[in-house]
Amino acid sequence: MQRRTFIAASLGAVAGCARLPGEPRCATHSAALAFGTTVTITVLHADAALAALAMDEAFAQARMVERLMSIHDAGSQVYALNRHGVLAYPDPHLLAVLAQAQAQALSVLTRGAFDITVQPLWRAYSEATSPSHRPAAADRLKAGALVNWQRVRVDDVRVKLDKPGMQVTLNGLAQGYAADLALAALRARGVKHALVDMGEFASLGARQDRQPWTLGVEDPREPAALAARLRTDGRCVATSGDYASWFTPDFVHHHIFDPATGESPQELSSVTVVAPTAMLADGLSTAFMVMGSRKAHALAATLPGVDLLTINKRGIVWKSPSFPAA
Repeated sequence: MQRRTFIAASLGAVAGCARLPGEPRCATHSAALAFGTTVTITVLHADAALAALAMDEAFAQARMVERLMSIHDAGSQVYALNRHGVLAYPDPHLLAVLAQAQAQALSVLTRGAFDITVQPLWRAYSEATSPSHRPAAADRLKAGALVNWQRVRVDDVRVKLDKPGMQVTLNGLAQGYAADLALAALRARGVKHALVDMGEFASLGARQDRQPWTLGVEDPREPAALAARLRTDGRCVATSGDYASWFTPDFVHHHIFDPATGESPQELSSVTVVAPTAMLADGLSTAFMVMGSRKAHALAATLPGVDLLTINKRGIVWKSPSFPAA
């Protein structure tokens, strides 16, 4: 897995300890490797030792998700599923993510705009040797024929891909799920103020100055600039964009694919989603990139606790009415 770096946290100073009126808290900032990059957790707590223990347990949750769901690690269950087309006795955590992906939520909700079986398209583009970095038409058609979320069979004892050559990727959900588990681990240790950055963001409470945690949405065409700022409000945040991993420098071909066409969607350059869970925010940010701004905003308006900000390729920003802009 490769972390999608879309949102820069505007944290201010977090190192060291501070005594605040009425509630002494210690500010602790820690980082660890997961999903092929550095992920961070910031905790405010009066007991620095307990904060460190809570962060260790949170990072352990992230590493567990990566071990199960990496598409690159030969020891992961997703790798085994892609190699053999079948996986016996899937881990309950894998089943939870597959349920969110398919029948319970995203694939049905978005009418197939979110599809975990697009991995053959990613492979076709990543292996292309043409000057345009676009696979030959025959290769695109072959990969596209393998994309169909309805042909992934899941039950408690087995996951099966119905067609030889099918492969799945959970990169549009796993980091969000890891953020949710990490936040739950912190909460279980009594942490009331924290910010978890797994590429997707989850938070508790407030930062050291008692103000909401503030996040900056990266400008999709100016890496050093922010397109917007938002304040956390107990919900989670994820961003998907065409600039995170691209095959052509004009961003026409990038890592997000429309399952219906086998091509990258062309309207939007960035989507930021605020949702009740990081896994839902993660998945919706990918699906909304595929759906385009009008359909994405219309669907978001029907989903409890979901807001979004879209930026199209002309730089036009559209925020939902309740988007928590800072």
